[in-house]
Amino acid sequence: MDRRSFIKKAGLVGAGAGATALAAPAIAQGNQTWRMVTTWPKNFPGLGVGAQRLADRITAASGGRLTIQVYSAGELVPPLQSLDAVIDGSAEMSHGAAYYWQNKSPALAFFTGVPYGMTSRELTAWVRYMGGQQVWDEIYDQFGVQGFLSGDTGTQAGGWFREELTGLDSVKGLRFRTPGLGGRVWEKLGATVTNMAAGEIFQALQSGTLDAAEFVGPYNDLALGFYQVAKNYYFPSFVEPGLATELVVDKAKYQALPTDLQAIVRDVCQAEYDQVASDFYANDPRALKTLVDEHGVIVREFPADIMEAGAKAAEEILGGLRDSDDALTKKTTESFIEALNILRTRTEGTDGAFIEARKKYFKI
Repeated sequence: MDRRSFIKKAGLVGAGAGATALAAPAIAQGNQTWRMVTTWPKNFPGLGVGAQRLADRITAASGGRLTIQVYSAGELVPPLQSLDAVIDGSAEMSHGAAYYWQNKSPALAFFTGVPYGMTSRELTAWVRYMGGQQVWDEIYDQFGVQGFLSGDTGTQAGGWFREELTGLDSVKGLRFRTPGLGGRVWEKLGATVTNMAAGEIFQALQSGTLDAAEFVGPYNDLALGFYQVAKNYYFPSFVEPGLATELVVDKAKYQALPTDLQAIVRDVCQAEYDQVASDFYANDPRALKTLVDEHGVIVREFPADIMEAGAKAAEEILGGLRDSDDALTKKTTESFIEALNILRTRTEGTDGAFIEARKKYFKI
């Protein structure tokens, strides 16, 4: 997709410039209309499309009793203020990524992606069966909201770099867009890190404000046009091994819904988590082929010393969070690490061993 065409269709021009007045939710004859604000551009592959599909599925499954109206990034509030819109009552729902809000609680980063942490399957196992949802609820209770996993990109790409990385020294002073705990890892490696919404990254790369950027992976990055500015594309990300998106709802309003509507919201989120995962798994490799074959992108692996230093930095960061004076941050970190050490025995001992065997022996 041509980037300019995508930007025009997505309504990215002026996104994030400021909030406009929000209309009150409609309630008539027992039906309700809730507003969902998102951090994603309109019609954005995987993520924006997933948010719209989630809204449409809730509306359809409820027979219109709960209609969800979606406002994409910048349409009602700036993209990185979508959670605040739910907290202050300006909207009933937010669709984004929990690590965007780590300034509110460092523990929230664990529900998006952790450097050298859980894969997608591991994350859902922790959240659904090993206490993750319970600690997440405790964190969000402070703000009067409820979080649900709503999408999954899988293991992400490591990012776009103007210059080839020859080793750890290449990272020093690098101006890099990357959020969450992963951003903290890259800071420890010597980069100058910033976060910005999807629609702002290309211009920052083009102008030279950024030397490198990562967003998700080929499916999104092709649409955003990063290949026009940088050609060195690194795989895999070691800081975002299984990124999850979230749906956040106003908890009081959610609990006031009839139980069947509560179940619809919850179950559609779970269904969309898996649907988005399939979308990315199918379309990332096809988009990567387009990037390489049609746009001359060079796929590279991170040098070993960067990977090793990243692992050490991740250990230090997680150790600091485990020793945090904030009780919920400490509790979340401990729960995450305990679950990871159990789950990785399955992932590395069974799944990983099979993948290695298939790669080595099976050709068809």
